[in-house]
Amino acid sequence: MGDDIKTAAEAEEAAAMPRVHEVHADPSKPNAAKNPVPKGVAKTPVANKSPAQWAYERLIIYLKNFEEQLDNEHEVAMGFTGGDAGVLRIEGMGYYDPDIVTFYGSDPTGSKTQLVQHVSQLNVMLRTLPKAVEQAEPNRIGFRLAQDLDAADDAAKDGVTDQT
Repeated sequence: MGDDIKTAAEAEEAAAMPRVHEVHADPSKPNAAKNPVPKGVAKTPVANKSPAQWAYERLIIYLKNFEEQLDNEHEVAMGFTGGDAGVLRIEGMGYYDPDIVTFYGSDPTGSKTQLVQHVSQLNVMLRTLPKAVEQAEPNRIGFRLAQDLDAADDAAKDGVTDQT
């Protein structure tokens, strides 16, 4: 037991902050534990989040960290385990409370693809695909999703809520 005394606000903030720990063979490799958590993730205590929201927010952190390691010729995609489902270029992501996470995108042939998955079955392997040839810049969905979390935090402060 320590002699630290915490205010109610400090205790609330500590409960809201996600905890993450990663170790890599190469200590210079970026990892999600060393990056700041988007403001939108910390606004709600972990105990008050649905499994879907909590999985969605953590996936965004991992997506953004993965993209930070890519060159301008590649984009993030996810591979599927089991079966012959292939790869999905991640173009969007969402959740449906209390327990569904969904990924929107396309396969390497350009066919529209969507994965709807229960959080208890969530198993995501992040991969790279070459960016679309006609694009000048690679698509960085992880960065946009993190910005959306921060925008949601700002909207909540202004009294605006998303009811979709």
